[in-house]
Amino acid sequence: MSKPAVTVNGTQYRWPDKPLVVVCIDGGDPAYFRRFLAEGAIPNTARFIKQGFSAVAEGTMPSFTCPNNMSIITGTPASKHGISGNYYLDTATGKPIVMTGPELLRGDTILSRFASMGARVVSITAKDKLRKQLGKNLDVSKGNISFSSEFASKATLAENGIENVLALTGMAQPDMYSMELSLFVLEAGIQLLERERPDLMYLSLTDWVQHKYAPEESEAKRFYREIDARFGRLAALGATVALTADHGMNDKSNAEGRPNVIWLQDILDRKFGKGDTRVICPITDAFVGHHGALGGFVRVYCQGKAKPREVIAAIAAIDGVEQALSREDVCRLYDLPPDREGDVAVISRADVCIGGAEAEHDLAGLKGHRLRTHGGVSEARVPIIINRPLNEAYRLRTVGGMLKSYELFDYALNGVAS
Repeated sequence: MSKPAVTVNGTQYRWPDKPLVVVCIDGGDPAYFRRFLAEGAIPNTARFIKQGFSAVAEGTMPSFTCPNNMSIITGTPASKHGISGNYYLDTATGKPIVMTGPELLRGDTILSRFASMGARVVSITAKDKLRKQLGKNLDVSKGNISFSSEFASKATLAENGIENVLALTGMAQPDMYSMELSLFVLEAGIQLLERERPDLMYLSLTDWVQHKYAPEESEAKRFYREIDARFGRLAALGATVALTADHGMNDKSNAEGRPNVIWLQDILDRKFGKGDTRVICPITDAFVGHHGALGGFVRVYCQGKAKPREVIAAIAAIDGVEQALSREDVCRLYDLPPDREGDVAVISRADVCIGGAEAEHDLAGLKGHRLRTHGGVSEARVPIIINRPLNEAYRLRTVGGMLKSYELFDYALNGVAS
């Protein structure tokens, strides 16, 4: 007897006919797949594409980790779930807030709703900053599991629904700045798939490799070979495997190898006076070694005499700025929540990034590497790959327009051919 469909945030999802494993390859720009497929370096992914479904999809803007993971896991755009950055300014208090609290996420997650209907669910993320939002309302006392590889050695039954995670994988606790942080997520997922046979599994990696290495570099190829081998093991265990990314990645350094940065706060301070505007960089998180808090999308708040239209006019003239938009325009164009948007949104060109005040950014972690980062429209295209073909109704849907990455669960549950 088939189980009833589950409705989450207005979308009805079919119960999986076999375990579904969704993998978010943090920073998984389509350029990596194109290169390594052409070289024959990722045979399992190549097989998925040949036998199943693949497309380039439109991700959530700004093209950062938190907004896109939350879009995928809720099946909705940021205007609905409310997470529009890793970091935002609470205008009521004037304080910048890290945007990872589960209380900030609006609506249900697909994982928690399925779990409430009796599904066994596993959520594993590389960085712990995502764990609580991904696991919002997920009851780990009922056999569900939610942990990060960052704190794998500290996982407990009470907090995470699992303990002895290092023994499960046979791996040491990985370093935060390593490809092993991502490989640990996949290895743990493989072991749990074999041991527990969960109905739904969400595995979210980290983009350390893509921040450091371009597609033509050997370490990038090694990483993609490693993850491809694990995708094959997931499929061999009988899972539907659905791959996507939260954002792409671009080189934003100049010919000398230094970051190609617009120091926007410094420019606005000279133009309007110190304290009149405030630049918030929503890429900001605890791991500045990845990107130095420099990305392709920032928000400007007008706190004095400067009006948004004057700020837009000043910013639009800066070389390297692709768009300078009012709150209303950026929300309309990119489906963002107005109450968490600034007065002005600024998006850079693909080869340029935007910072606040130069003195406030720590770029020490970037030494020896060109800056590769994300956030703009140029990093918002992401791959979608499913190791099963689509049914006729969903094949026809793909003809009608650009697929959204937040539709991945819909396609992987409702769209696969029986």
